[in-house]
Amino acid sequence: MSELFDAVDALVASRSSLPAAVERKRLRVAHGLTLDEVAAALQVRRATVSGWESLTKPVEPRGREREAYARLLRQLAELYPAPEEQAAPASTAVAGTPAPAAPVPASAPSASGQACPVSTGPAPEAVAGTVTEHPQPPVPPVAAAPVAAPRPPRTAGASSTSRRPPARKAAPAGSPAADADPRFVNGPLAVVDVQEGQVLAYCTGGLVLDVPAKSLPSLVEWTLKEAKLGQPRLSGPGKDGDPLLVLTEAALERYGLPVTLADDERLAGRIPESHKVVRQLVRAEWQLTKRGFGPWARIYRPARGSDRQCVQLCIPSWHALGTRHWGEVGQLAPDELARVLGVFASRVMTPRGSTAVTGLELMTALHPPTRASEPDADGKRHSEHNPGSLGRDPVDPAPCEAPDGHPLLKDLPRFHVRGPGEKLFEEAYDWARPMTDAECMQRHLVGIDVNMAFAAGANGLTVGLGAPTHVTAPEFDAKLPGSWLVDLSHVDLSRVKVGKDKWADLDVSLLPSPFTPKGERPEGPVWYATPTVAYAVELGYDVTPVEAYLRYENGRYLDGWYQRLRDAYLATMADLGIAADLAPADFLTAMDGYKDRDPELAIVVSAIKATVKGGLGKLRERPRGEGWRPGEPWRALSRPTWRPDIRAAVISRTRINLHRKIVKHAAFTGQYPVAVLSDCVVYAAGGPSPLDFLPYRDGKPLPGGFKLGISPGLVKHEGTQSVLWGEEVRERFDAPELNLARYIKDGTVTDADNGE
Repeated sequence: MSELFDAVDALVASRSSLPAAVERKRLRVAHGLTLDEVAAALQVRRATVSGWESLTKPVEPRGREREAYARLLRQLAELYPAPEEQAAPASTAVAGTPAPAAPVPASAPSASGQACPVSTGPAPEAVAGTVTEHPQPPVPPVAAAPVAAPRPPRTAGASSTSRRPPARKAAPAGSPAADADPRFVNGPLAVVDVQEGQVLAYCTGGLVLDVPAKSLPSLVEWTLKEAKLGQPRLSGPGKDGDPLLVLTEAALERYGLPVTLADDERLAGRIPESHKVVRQLVRAEWQLTKRGFGPWARIYRPARGSDRQCVQLCIPSWHALGTRHWGEVGQLAPDELARVLGVFASRVMTPRGSTAVTGLELMTALHPPTRASEPDADGKRHSEHNPGSLGRDPVDPAPCEAPDGHPLLKDLPRFHVRGPGEKLFEEAYDWARPMTDAECMQRHLVGIDVNMAFAAGANGLTVGLGAPTHVTAPEFDAKLPGSWLVDLSHVDLSRVKVGKDKWADLDVSLLPSPFTPKGERPEGPVWYATPTVAYAVELGYDVTPVEAYLRYENGRYLDGWYQRLRDAYLATMADLGIAADLAPADFLTAMDGYKDRDPELAIVVSAIKATVKGGLGKLRERPRGEGWRPGEPWRALSRPTWRPDIRAAVISRTRINLHRKIVKHAAFTGQYPVAVLSDCVVYAAGGPSPLDFLPYRDGKPLPGGFKLGISPGLVKHEGTQSVLWGEEVRERFDAPELNLARYIKDGTVTDADNGE
């Protein structure tokens, strides 16, 4: 009979009654629980709990999950009864308690039995920003300005006391750490939204501020004087990070800004100076940068001493957060958007623009151009050059480093095309070859991808800090950064040095050349960056440069940049369940579907990787219209961080690092790549896993070869397709050397390979 009773109990539990979705959310918030904490307790995904609380399309739990969830809600309901069941309000107000469960005329009891004050009307402009726990108890939804995602309900009354959520046993994965700096206690940024007519600022850590500002100028004033937003400097001589305000569509309408840009505004990248909001800022003596009021507007007043007055705006509906790197982050609810950007800000830096702009700004933030001098005879300090930085003034590149159209090349004939003997051309790999008969007999094509390859290429790299010096017939020095004109056509990859006094014989027809992006063998003297020439020496061959542009003032400028991005990447991947010390098989298992564990953190990972590539790309930013003509300077040239030589050195080292692993693997296993694209390598294998062709002995990889893992420079599984798929694709496009690495991830080929 006990089995029958258990079955009956289970049947009853499977239909456990649950309150409405809005009540579920009220109970969770009243107890200070996050979605992550509830999900962890019930052993479900965060998105699942969010669906149970959805106000538009709630999803109902089933089975054991429903029983456990119902039990949780019953216990919370006993602690936090519905508004009509609450006792009369107490009279003593105590700061720091959770928000009341329902609006009351003057004060209401907190969850701990203490009362907290509630505002009875709209706050005036001059009143300091206040904090409320979100969301408040439910009220009937009302029509509001178009928003990107459903917003949680809120009561008419707002708390007038600064409060943070109650103490938690564990912070949700990926939550930014609390900032100890008292100037920035509310974090680096806030997402500004409007609910029930009240403007709210969603900060990191679940904090919500009431915003009293009724115009954009007053919003800027409030941010600088009351909101306590910002980020401490990343280096001693640097500057504190300016507060970032992310304006939702509802906030744009509230402050008189367009929800989307018109076609002419989108092309211009800004709203016109005649716009009423821009005029409001001018009347309030605020200024905009040269780029005007666009998706990443910067509003400032000239600094007075060390007192900076600047606020950065981010407007997602104006495409400030591009979907290529930020996914659908613009469609998130305000608290979720604050979490994503807050994690990125705490681990990388507060976004200053696109991921590319942020990557470049991070370099400067870690190595500011100036620092304060030692006190002079009068005890005064002055601004002086900061050693190890790129300084305040831009430097001209060497002629070979200058891209086409640069002012240094204005005297060249109009249609002159520079060859490799005139132009430094260090780019990532784009190489492929036809498969051999033996490879066609294999079943699978397996792609592996180098994690954070370009960041790893920057690690420990010595780069030039100052202007180049031209030298004729120099002796090569691998420790000296620069550009070298040298003939490497004599380097024979059929016999190379793979260790001390150890040589290997290779099939050169199956290998890409390490000296050219297309993998072709070079001919005659060509311009190379230092890492490329150093690799020729490493392979066992002598080099005799004809001339060079060398940088005697140099240093490891990118080390701090690499370390911060590496730590951000590893910490976020650890939050997604990918530890740095996993065994190879466990690592592959953990990587399978890792983005679904927390889609918000997956967005952060994507943005971190884009910050690496974009930041390096900005080192050689090209002109963007603006009436530019070849031979004329463009805006980016005025930056000290416009350094094509540094970009070339990083790409050179990244390509060489990859080739070194390919050679080690070929020498040990006799296996050669079928295709290489940037940081992805494709091999033919008998099985679908990287473990089917990567040599591991007792869990240890081939020294100097490919190693599975999440750290920068190690590799992960990129994708697997069949050999038949590869041959069919090449036959379809009549391209026997089609680069299959470009499509190995999901097998989708939309058009013929165009090499881009």
